[in-house]
Amino acid sequence: MNTEAQAILKTEVRGLPIKRGKVRDIYDLGDQLVLVASDRISAFDVVMPNGISHKGVLLTQISNFWFERFKDRVRNHLIGTKLTDLPEAFRAQPQVFAGRSVLVRKYPVVPIECVVRGYITGSGWKEYKTSGTVCGIKLPAGLRQCDKLPEPLFTPATKAATGHDENISFETASEIVDQVVLDQLKKTSLDLYQAAAQYAREKGIIIADTKFEFGLAGDGQIVLVDEVLTPDSSRFWPADQYEPGHDQPSFDKQFVRNYLETLDWDKTPPGPQLPAEVVEGTSRRYAEAYERLTGRKFDPLAIAKG
Repeated sequence: MNTEAQAILKTEVRGLPIKRGKVRDIYDLGDQLVLVASDRISAFDVVMPNGISHKGVLLTQISNFWFERFKDRVRNHLIGTKLTDLPEAFRAQPQVFAGRSVLVRKYPVVPIECVVRGYITGSGWKEYKTSGTVCGIKLPAGLRQCDKLPEPLFTPATKAATGHDENISFETASEIVDQVVLDQLKKTSLDLYQAAAQYAREKGIIIADTKFEFGLAGDGQIVLVDEVLTPDSSRFWPADQYEPGHDQPSFDKQFVRNYLETLDWDKTPPGPQLPAEVVEGTSRRYAEAYERLTGRKFDPLAIAKG
């Protein structure tokens, strides 16, 4: 594992509560949080023992790009995106926190994931082959794997007791979330996806699907939180290689999943060590997605300096 990934796995800030997710470390400052994207990578809900070089920086910078781009469409949780915006305990460790950390407002999180699908792939394709539906939504006959859908679908999901994402119907989601809020989530998710997909296509990237997470402000308005349209929360395909009828090459962690599918591994912890070529290939794909979307050359040292 590279030094950067090791540091993120082991470093804590004294006196601050920390919650570790599969990828992010969350430090609780009371009414604010510091979110730190590590270089950890998960696949099939299992964290691999070695990380992907610069992954946390790339995820953070891609999310920040989209938050800025969509700030007039939907409120978001960002307060500061530079190391200088963080408390002193974080500023004192730039080698760990620079470029991969953001200061955000804390909001109660809506307990569903807002998935939008523009193409039929993944679990949607598996369901369609069996029943002609995706998350219970009837689709036209004759669709091929990775075909573009007639229109994007809002297909909410929640976490099962096992920690796996579980697709649910809109009706089930309305039993979890107030109907007015759910309608707002659907409208905003579809609006963001369509705007992002159009922009990304102009940059040579197809966003096949993505998931958004939202919080609720005190005035009842929804707030975009967590990460936005990254290679971890989305499927990114190179537009110039798009060919329906089979799996697509990708800029996302599908590269890791495809490798893992070749192994005799039962998809339960512990995950297998990723070989150097898979680590490097994944990092390169994330960096290319960043460069295409932002129009900037990926320079981790320059990003760290702000």
